[in-house]
Amino acid sequence: MNRKIPNTTGTERDRSHHRIRRFLYWSKCQSIMVAFKGIWTKKFWRAVSGEYLATFIFVLLSLGSTVNWAAEKEKPPPADLVLISLCFGLSIATMVQCFGHISGGHINPAVTAAMVITRKLSLAKALFYVMAQCLGAISGAGILYLVTPAALRGALGVTMVNSKISVGHALLVELFITFELVFTIFATCDPKRKDLGGSASLAIGFAVAIGHLFAIPYTGASMNPARSFGPAMVTLNFENHWVYWLGPILGGLLAAGAYEYLYCPDTEIKKRLKQVFKRDQSGRYKEVEYEDPVMKASSIHHIDLEKAEKKDPFQESPGEVLSSV
Repeated sequence: MNRKIPNTTGTERDRSHHRIRRFLYWSKCQSIMVAFKGIWTKKFWRAVSGEYLATFIFVLLSLGSTVNWAAEKEKPPPADLVLISLCFGLSIATMVQCFGHISGGHINPAVTAAMVITRKLSLAKALFYVMAQCLGAISGAGILYLVTPAALRGALGVTMVNSKISVGHALLVELFITFELVFTIFATCDPKRKDLGGSASLAIGFAVAIGHLFAIPYTGASMNPARSFGPAMVTLNFENHWVYWLGPILGGLLAAGAYEYLYCPDTEIKKRLKQVFKRDQSGRYKEVEYEDPVMKASSIHHIDLEKAEKKDPFQESPGEVLSSV
């Protein structure tokens, strides 16, 4: 990239470079402080505890539908896939409706990762969300383990890859069903849409139920790393467990990227990019050049920081509970 560098002595250039490095260092420190700014508030911990409680209730009730109470019979009937699918779908719909205004109702690390990649949630806050979700899932699975007779526990709803398919195929199944779920979340919670009607939480619950109706025979239909982690931790059964983290997270990231940047891009992002990039005569975009590198770094940093400071992290739409900083 061509820059206009004034004729200066070596000492002046060294001083200028030192000032630039010092400015960028303090800018980075300031960004980190802003990222952790909202953590030490009652609202944030209320949201984190909401994620824990919502995941706890969801896992407890949903896994309970997988317990086969006729397992002691000589010929126990097979698991009722419709019952399990409806229980998972209706449970998640209820929890999203109850906790959506408190924490955003993620209840799923894949959803939290999707919010991070679309800058609706900071990475620092997402780490607390994921930890709360995993702890909630362990608690829910642990309570179910304690209240269920030992002879009826079975696998306690641990998600397992069907022996008739490969691990790679299981990974694709988890990716696709989570893609369907996260795309539904972004589409039904999009504040830019004016045609929405009905219940967003119910639509999300239907998406979960549909994924289970399709994928239970293949992988047990996780769609949620925390949901798989809870019973796996309680029973210490981690066979092919990585599939239930990698598949859903990849599916969630792809769905979020496709919706936010391909199908329904945010015009506000384009406006901000135009402040940093401009189109040359050949039609290509190039970074705006400043004669003073310090002024350039200051301008770019000021755009992001100013927006982060003015935005209340907890005054968001249902799909954007926490702002990115």
